[in-house]
Amino acid sequence: MSKKVTINDVAKLANTSKTTVSFYLNGKYDKMSETTRVRIQQAIQETDYKPSIIARGLTSKQTKLIGVLIGDITNSFSNQILKGIEEAANDKGYQVIIGNSDYSQTSEDRYIESMLQLGVDGFVIQPTSNFRKYSRIINEKNKKIVFFDSQLYEYNSNWVKTNNYDAVYDTIQSCIKKGYEKFILITADPSRLSTRIERTSGFIDALTDVHKSYSELIISDVQTDVGELETFLKQEIDAEKPTLIFAPNCWALPLVYTTMKNLGCDMPRVGLLGFDNTEWSNLASPTVSTIVQPAFEEGSKATHILIDDIQGLNEEEKHQVLNCYVNWNESTNL
Repeated sequence: MSKKVTINDVAKLANTSKTTVSFYLNGKYDKMSETTRVRIQQAIQETDYKPSIIARGLTSKQTKLIGVLIGDITNSFSNQILKGIEEAANDKGYQVIIGNSDYSQTSEDRYIESMLQLGVDGFVIQPTSNFRKYSRIINEKNKKIVFFDSQLYEYNSNWVKTNNYDAVYDTIQSCIKKGYEKFILITADPSRLSTRIERTSGFIDALTDVHKSYSELIISDVQTDVGELETFLKQEIDAEKPTLIFAPNCWALPLVYTTMKNLGCDMPRVGLLGFDNTEWSNLASPTVSTIVQPAFEEGSKATHILIDDIQGLNEEEKHQVLNCYVNWNESTNL
């Protein structure tokens, strides 16, 4: 096994000090000659030296690491968020560590502690409503945090979110104008995330304002009972009235769609509206209408705010709301 190259080896080959090499690695060139910089660069290339991120952090007080905590890494929304985060981070010379909390407070706590031990400079977090360690992280550990997709109203925090409430409210109003008369909401527990609260509130308020009622089924986001979902829809779908089903959770939309197909629902007379899922909703038969979030932009914005805060530049707006758009398709073409 070959000997691991150290910063001392690079310093010897470049005929300079370990401290000077350390300055070079951390981008501190102001008191370094061009000749010295070239020698260090050549020594690093010849030895294929890979500096320890944590060791560099001990010297520079920054590791150029960002901790990212996301609720469910398996869906397309999260994938686009992460692409936005990683692209923005790479452009600024930062690396990303990703954790999947599965919306669990225990997982959140574990990931936060692990990332703190690795010395991350800050966090981009999609939090649950139970997350209560932010003040300690900010005050005791002096770490910067940006929330995305879930605004925590009780903290004076930095965040990026989409206009969930307005987008849902306006879209349901449009569906009412299309001629839908009966409305069904199928959602996971809204109280766990502020985005769920906003989406269900937008749905309810849009109907309440025109004096319309709705039926509701709360489903598990751990193991959905498809039999329960099928029984509920059989009972609630009215063959005599145009009915709209709203599934605001992106992971639940395919389950609802499949169940409707199995029941032989006559779409769009029995309409379906969901969130995101454009990777398959535009290819389904019939195609499915969804409210689409600018996920890539949301991840990118969150990262720019965080790095701006880490570097103390104060150039980015700390609270940003991005607009969703509606991808109208056949499932609501009444």
